[in-house]
This record gives sequence, structure tokens and C-alpha cells, in this order.
Amino acid sequence: MADAKTVTGVRYSPAMDEKTHEQTYRGFVRFVEIGTFVVICWVLALAVGGIREAWLTAIFGVMLSGVAGTVGALSPVVGWKAPAAVAVLLLLYLFFA
Repeated sequence: MADAKTVTGVRYSPAMDEKTHEQTYRGFVRFVEIGTFVVICWVLALAVGGIREAWLTAIFGVMLSGVAGTVGALSPVVGWKAPAAVAVLLLLYLFFA
């Protein structure tokens, strides 16, 4: 648990490593963003398989979302945009195929 005595309310105390704390928080937020879009891709892939009965396309969408999530995790510039692009492709397939 956090030690409430060392938190000043405005600034970090000398006992806390501000840079590491902020870096960990940014990494967690980035992980949540990417993970959310990957899970959205999985749900859309299940919808493609169930509604359009295109299970090979659904499997390809799941694999592509995993690759896109990995690319997003390794490249800070790309981030959540890679799995979001896969989600858009799956949505387009769902509505227009």
C-alpha cells in the first residue's frame, strides 16, 4: 500500500521516484489503449464470423489484430492506431460484404 505520510498533495516527496512513476503510468495507459482496440477487433471478428459466416476472415482478423497490437506496442508513434485500423477494416467487411 502507499504510504500516505510521504505524499505532500502537490509534489512528489523525495522518497518517491517521480520520473519512474510517470513513466509507468504512461506505459499502463498506452497498454490499456492498445488492449482495448485489440479486444474490439476480436469482438468484430466474432461478429464477422457469426453474421457473415466468414470464419477464415475472422481468424485472419484476430491474427492481424495481434500483429497490429504488437506493432503499436513497439512503436510509440503508431500506438493504438494500428489495431484501430484493423477494427475499421473489420467493420467495413461486416457492413459491406
